[in-house]
Amino acid sequence: MNRIMRHCLCATVVFVFLLLGSPYGRSQGQALSGPVESSLQGLTFRNIGPATMGGRVDDLAVMESHPSIFYAATATGGLWKTVNNGTTWEAEFEHEDVVSIGAVAIPRDDASLVWVGTGEDNNRQSSSWGGGIFKSTDGGETWKNMGLAETAHIGRIVIDPIDHDVVYVAATGHLWGPNPERGVYKTIDGGLSWTRVLSVDNLTGATDLVMDPVNNKVLYAAMYQRPGDRDLAALQVGLLQRVGGNDDGAVAFAKAGAAIEKDVFVGE
Repeated sequence: MNRIMRHCLCATVVFVFLLLGSPYGRSQGQALSGPVESSLQGLTFRNIGPATMGGRVDDLAVMESHPSIFYAATATGGLWKTVNNGTTWEAEFEHEDVVSIGAVAIPRDDASLVWVGTGEDNNRQSSSWGGGIFKSTDGGETWKNMGLAETAHIGRIVIDPIDHDVVYVAATGHLWGPNPERGVYKTIDGGLSWTRVLSVDNLTGATDLVMDPVNNKVLYAAMYQRPGDRDLAALQVGLLQRVGGNDDGAVAFAKAGAAIEKDVFVGE
């Protein structure tokens, strides 16, 4: 018997053995018996992924007054919430039409008010885009899309600690082409309307945003120019500081410190 025939015979025997021990090899309702049953008794199913792609954690939002409650936003795995310091987790963004999240934010003292910016802010060739910014007022049980759909990728959300209806959003924009929906957006009415308060051009978006912890009128925005050519991805980066503003949503930004061009600091 040549080698090919022996391999075919062995494969046939193994297939028949597995078929007889599987649900397809016996009539419906017939109990599994024999050595196969004893071999499989200790086996149980468990979730094994997607561990690599869904495992990229983009952001965390921790309730400062009760730090055992926090949210974890993942690049392609939705939003997760724990109320016991990470011992157990619950999925809180399962029924929306997008699963990629770039940012999550809650006020310091209220874990029921949750903002989620969709579209991971990871500058990579396989980045997943989003569908705008979402808001929940019941701790993630239900969600409402509050707009900014064309921003595609949102890197940071900042909630004013004094007035929770005032929210800032750092929008990266499309990774592979120009689009005008980039920069820093602000709402003063809980997301009913948005004003773009910082814009550079249709290739430059905002990747990060920080509020001064002692002065809610001072913000810092990191701007990033992302052309479609990967080799020029870090062409220009700058840091801008909010230096003024008023209650109607107008904000002025100015260059803060040194600029960064072609990955090299210039200036002081």
